[in-house]
Amino acid sequence: MLTDRLLIQVDASRVGFVRNQLDPARSGLVISGPKALRKASELRGNDYEGVLIADPAFYENTVATASEPFFSRTDELPTADPLGQAVQEQLAAGATAALAPTGYLRAGDTAAVRAAVRDVAAREDPRIVLTLPIDVGWLHDDLVGSFIEEASAAPGMKAIMLGGQLDPLASFPDALAGLARVLAQVPGTAVLRADLAAFGALARGAVFAAYGLSGRFRHVVPPGEPAKSSGFADSPAVLFPELMALFLGKTLARRFAATHAPVCECAAYGHRTLDSFPSNRDARSAAQHNTAVLMSWQQTLQTLEVGPERQRWWQERCRAAVDRYPLVNAAIQQPDGFKVQPQLLRWSLLDAAPSAPAGAGAD
Repeated sequence: MLTDRLLIQVDASRVGFVRNQLDPARSGLVISGPKALRKASELRGNDYEGVLIADPAFYENTVATASEPFFSRTDELPTADPLGQAVQEQLAAGATAALAPTGYLRAGDTAAVRAAVRDVAAREDPRIVLTLPIDVGWLHDDLVGSFIEEASAAPGMKAIMLGGQLDPLASFPDALAGLARVLAQVPGTAVLRADLAAFGALARGAVFAAYGLSGRFRHVVPPGEPAKSSGFADSPAVLFPELMALFLGKTLARRFAATHAPVCECAAYGHRTLDSFPSNRDARSAAQHNTAVLMSWQQTLQTLEVGPERQRWWQERCRAAVDRYPLVNAAIQQPDGFKVQPQLLRWSLLDAAPSAPAGAGAD
């Protein structure tokens, strides 16, 4: 049921923003945080039949070790079997599959990755998805081979989440190439808590992916570090389809103040202009716009054969977006009005290469 889907990752309070925008045949929900189980159970009780994952997100506050790769809720007495408890709780809440409650995996801690792989493999339960919330440092050339070796030993599906500040895939030049290697060499890999990487991963054979509705769910902040921000978000993030990037609603309103803003053709708000989401009062409508655009991209992706054809489509789409920036800036007479984001540029330059077929290795 998870194969080749683009899920939307949200917290419990914002499920209602996007529930009705999801394509039931191509998408679903990942609910993250301490209220994920309760919200998942509530949705099932209200006849929600779509794909649903409840992510306890223990990796936000705990670090995995070789002796303790998995964790349980801090409001409960410690359990000798946190993995078994998490699986039981998530499936009882109606989850389509259960995420292993893995702590954050520091770059280079091979023993912690090995312990998580070993314990999940011992269960022989195809409903378990091995959660691998890895520091982006694992994608360096000198570490990614070790990670691939360890992760490949895990049966079934593996869900990678990238840790780091702001955009982890922009933190060093070979990060994106490292992720591409993982996707090509570790069958059954999914990518969660992502932005553009969700589509890039699907194009390169990921079993499924999840796009974070908010910045918090587009990467993992390493435990113990304060989250860095590119600025105070006093308006919602709005997806500009032609530029394939998110911008604050107030930024779009300011950039297009002296000219006509592009008209949105999404299924949620067709014929509404992109400068129509200037304040946080527009958070719901911005989320619905973003989700509708993502669903249209996913529909197009799924018309293409898994493998190089999808990879070429994604690269060409990213290149077209990069080429569009100077044209939009010229139209608004602001040479630096919109700047190409590093991850988009890197996707546009990453050559297509053979990859594992979607779902390979998943039971």
